[in-house]
Amino acid sequence: MLSPVKAETPSPRKQATTRGRGRGRNAKEEAEDDDEDSKQSPASPQKLDTASPSKAEALQARKLKSYTQYANKSPFPDFARPTAEECKLAHKILASIHGPRERIKQEDLQAPSNRAGCGDSPSVLDALVRTILSQNTSDKNSTRAKLSMDEVYGGSDQWDAIVAGGEGKLQKAIQSGGLSVVKSRVIISILRQAKERYGKYSLDHLFDATNDEAMTEMLSFQGVGPKTASCVLLFCLRRESFAVDTHVHRITGLLGWRPQGASRDETHAHLDARVPDEDKYGLHILLVTHGKKCDECKAGGRNLGKCELRKAFRGAKLRGEAGKDVEEEEKAEVKKEEGEDE
Repeated sequence: MLSPVKAETPSPRKQATTRGRGRGRNAKEEAEDDDEDSKQSPASPQKLDTASPSKAEALQARKLKSYTQYANKSPFPDFARPTAEECKLAHKILASIHGPRERIKQEDLQAPSNRAGCGDSPSVLDALVRTILSQNTSDKNSTRAKLSMDEVYGGSDQWDAIVAGGEGKLQKAIQSGGLSVVKSRVIISILRQAKERYGKYSLDHLFDATNDEAMTEMLSFQGVGPKTASCVLLFCLRRESFAVDTHVHRITGLLGWRPQGASRDETHAHLDARVPDEDKYGLHILLVTHGKKCDECKAGGRNLGKCELRKAFRGAKLRGEAGKDVEEEEKAEVKKEEGEDE
């Protein structure tokens, strides 16, 4: 049996450095960030929606530069956690609690008709649209939006009808999912670009692309960030990619697997470089499941010493001043996630 993992507490200098990385931007820069995976207020996406072409292009360039800068490597090279052993221990513990998670065979993969899902489709374009609908909302709300969209347009994947109907019609169809103004713009923009580039509504050529090529093309669409692209890569294209949503970001912070204050994009780059490929699929799903179901690890949960995962990594949470910052992160997550369904 593997023994509990004790964390090495970073030096004050390292703590200050990593905190600075995550907190160097002001509120205005956060609002302008083209990262749909961050929990934003309704006002922020509206700013993005009315951005000038030159401003939108600048945001896209910044997003792509950020990805290429840290593709296949961590933005925190001196932060040596998690180790492969820690990943496998966490995977084992979570599988014992929630059951193992394994990919279904490619030939058995079908787009679900009763939920939006997150990249669960044999069609790359459909997987991308479904994942966009899931941004910044609960599974229940994204499913409502997807079912409403299918009803309005007479079925799934009615791309011609969606484009012909315009943003206003799509916005009304998906309004139950939240941020419908932005999502309708993003979806129609992607559909138009796919048709212009390839003569048809399809991105299935990405099945033959490398991971970097697929990520770069998906990130080239405004409104698609690393988390969304990573989900499509993981679930639809069946590649090894470690997507970071709000639950993964929160729990890896509790376990000390990321620098304190690291953004979700930084956390994605860091964990994608450190989590072994064979653990990425199962560990991602199990962390999301655990973040929804564990009373101690969900947003606002208190450490009562009963969670097997937190007990195994009980020395991981940063102490002292850094520990206070972790608590502030947790409080912020609670405010951002109010109203989220399990």
